[in-house]
Amino acid sequence: MPTLQQNPAFTWYVITCLVLCLNLVFLWAYSGSARSKTGTAINPEDSLRFKAALAEADPPAVARVLRAHRNAEANIYPFLILGLVYVLAGGTPRTAAIVFSIFTAARLVHSWAYISGKQPQRTICFLIGGVALLALIVCIALLLIHTGATPSQIPIKAS
Repeated sequence: MPTLQQNPAFTWYVITCLVLCLNLVFLWAYSGSARSKTGTAINPEDSLRFKAALAEADPPAVARVLRAHRNAEANIYPFLILGLVYVLAGGTPRTAAIVFSIFTAARLVHSWAYISGKQPQRTICFLIGGVALLALIVCIALLLIHTGATPSQIPIKAS
């Protein structure tokens, strides 16, 4: 039995995980950069430490990046879980490559469009990512139906 590392679907999963996590790290770092440019802080200790003006709320530029980050988290985390379930359930490498790539590309462009305030690109990419996520759910369901497995019969692959 091949190991998980020898499974091409797992390789696609790992690549997309790395890219999507880098996207989240970029958004996190960019929020700090945006905050630094405004010269404000919303926490008193940060205001003292960085000699920044204390603000009651995030400036619009910072708030936009934080919203982009929250949106990315809300979409990427379910994908990471479902992608792993797909691989462990025996999903095909071809479908993994297609669905994972579409989702990842859509999320990367969505982050850019959100930060840049680009419409309709942001909405289109959000919808494409959502459809890819739904496709992944359907693929997992079809894998379970195809095997005829009930929850108590699903084998757990150990490496």
